[in-house]
Amino acid sequence: MRVRTGPVVLVAAVLLLTGGCSALPGMPAPVPTDVVPTDLPQQTPTSSGNLSPDGFDSAQRMAVRIRNIGCGTLSTGSGFALDDHTLVTNRHVVSDSSTLQLSTYDGRDIAAAAASTAGLADLAIVRTDDALPAAPELAAADPAIGDVVTVVGYPLGRALTVTTGQVLALQTDPLHANLGAVLVTDAPVEHGSSGSAVLDSDGRVVGVVYAKDSNGHSFVVPVSTLRSMLDDEASFTPTEPCAG
Repeated sequence: MRVRTGPVVLVAAVLLLTGGCSALPGMPAPVPTDVVPTDLPQQTPTSSGNLSPDGFDSAQRMAVRIRNIGCGTLSTGSGFALDDHTLVTNRHVVSDSSTLQLSTYDGRDIAAAAASTAGLADLAIVRTDDALPAAPELAAADPAIGDVVTVVGYPLGRALTVTTGQVLALQTDPLHANLGAVLVTDAPVEHGSSGSAVLDSDGRVVGVVYAKDSNGHSFVVPVSTLRSMLDDEASFTPTEPCAG
């Protein structure tokens, strides 16, 4: 799994990491927006959202919890499998990392081999040495306004959580991390939810959570952007471990 309103306070990339930074460095200075990246400790799923029982099981299996151990920082986020050895998350979830620790719904640790980040959108790809449990299907098109969607991730770095909401709008990215249009939903997310998959009623990925605002709205990189990034290998650049 690094969105809030008013003058927006950019929560140290724990929704940097949509995960949550532990009590380490202080918060960064305010930025001129009310939206902050969502980067986010244990619970259990309490709802299947708008998914069928089979779809809910598949969603659990493909979700991955990410722990980013940086140079003087610790944060958590979420991600989801793209294939047996590749997962998708946010750029801010894996940036400034010394070590990435990955774990699956059943508590299994997965070794991360390498990470690459996109320059255009708040997206990243992590390659794994170990096989991931399951991978979802990417939807062919973005969801429409009014469509019901389900977010599957690890808010606050805890256990898997499933929340449901509707697509409210399509708007220009308020953080300018996408350089284009993003989806706005009312599906609840928290720090650590960054990188969570957004699913339609058939369990297909229609977007990736990357931020939230103080009104409880979540911001989503649409699947059309994800697909265009994945189709162009030059879109992603390998990351280097933080120094110090």
